[in-house]
Amino acid sequence: METIALAEVAAVLADPSRATMCLVLLDGRAWTVGELAKAAGIALSTASEHVTRLAGAGFVVRVKQGRASYVRIADPRVAELIEHLAQHAVTSGALPRAGGSATRNPRKTAEHRPVTGLKPTLRARRLGFARTCYDHLAGELGVALRDGMLATGLVDTADGLTLTPRGREVLGTLGVPVAAGRRPLLRDCLDWTERRDHLAGALPAALLERAVDAGWVRRDGHRAVKVLAEAPFAALGVDLGALTGP
Repeated sequence: METIALAEVAAVLADPSRATMCLVLLDGRAWTVGELAKAAGIALSTASEHVTRLAGAGFVVRVKQGRASYVRIADPRVAELIEHLAQHAVTSGALPRAGGSATRNPRKTAEHRPVTGLKPTLRARRLGFARTCYDHLAGELGVALRDGMLATGLVDTADGLTLTPRGREVLGTLGVPVAAGRRPLLRDCLDWTERRDHLAGALPAALLERAVDAGWVRRDGHRAVKVLAEAPFAALGVDLGALTGP
């Protein structure tokens, strides 16, 4: 029974259009079916059928707001699963590298297709520098944030990933809420471009939300993030000048 269930769930993501939709939704925002259809390069009616299939398998949920209907990833665990599958596809060689032969799937999102030409190259660099991984920061900036918070004593690993009293103080000064809940406050998430861990969990999600609301960063297209203010990141141990940048 478990074998059949696993095969059925895997089959849902085996379709290139549905896989593209899931990768698009990893930016943590809710998208309309029309927007997902455009991202996947398919008709609206076809996209609606795919969303129904994804919802039935528990990958996405539909959200109504007034007359508008949106689609988003069901929960952080699903986002983590999709991110790790995408990472596995890259590191295992399932996707071609630049200059490699094409696969049967002509539709790949920008962060996972072979990079050729100026615009795709710049886009890949922006994604590699700073992007969202569902609801938290990833890429070079995300990894630097983990390193910086460890180096400055805001986070400790002596007994698993924990926020120190100094960390609570600094985050409170920055206006980042630290609230206990069912979701882990901190956990490691392997970054598929840096091949090192960045921080995930309730706290990094709150940090990203605060960063966007306060104007420290701006969402710059699908998943890419542009840094607008250095001071808050410096307080978290990140030297932006030492990073390679986009």
